[in-house]
Amino acid sequence: MANRGPSYGLSREVQQKIDRQYDPELEQILVRWILAQCDGDVVQPAPGRDGFQQWLKDGTVLCRLINSLHPRGQGPVAKIQASAMAFKQMEQISQFLQAAERYGIAATDIFQTVDLWEGKNMACVQRTLMNLGSLAVAKGDGLFVGDPNWFPKKSQENRRVFSEDKLKEGQSVIGLQMGTNRGASQAGMTGYGMPRQIL
Repeated sequence: MANRGPSYGLSREVQQKIDRQYDPELEQILVRWILAQCDGDVVQPAPGRDGFQQWLKDGTVLCRLINSLHPRGQGPVAKIQASAMAFKQMEQISQFLQAAERYGIAATDIFQTVDLWEGKNMACVQRTLMNLGSLAVAKGDGLFVGDPNWFPKKSQENRRVFSEDKLKEGQSVIGLQMGTNRGASQAGMTGYGMPRQIL
């Protein structure tokens, strides 16, 4: 990775706007959930945005998290190992991202590897983990550990089944968009006001 150094002007304003989206309260919820879900396999991070980023940066915590959402021995990430090499860390992050997409998270809701590894967009990392938690609660397969109220509820399908008689009744109703021939109309109206008199 190239050392980018400080940013100035518009780049700096954009980065500050992205940094303001980071939520410290959401960080605490996510840390509590990951610690509960991984059941002692991970240690608590240092508080704050930088501590959260360093905790997740090597990808081992994320891989343990996604494996814990699957039955024991069936986790999508087979080999989890801590490494100081940058490409190994980024490879583990991308393994987590691929597993999260297979788990059911939309590709548009997943952060990029550099968002986490370089700490460029930690708010996006938070949103991905929040979506993962919400999806784990919604699946209801008994593998979620923690308080389900930490995450917003995903909408569930609510299929309606109508009988043929009910459907035929609906065909005979004239909708209000069609208009009606009753009520006020402009029949018999003339122009408003007096015409202009030219002398």
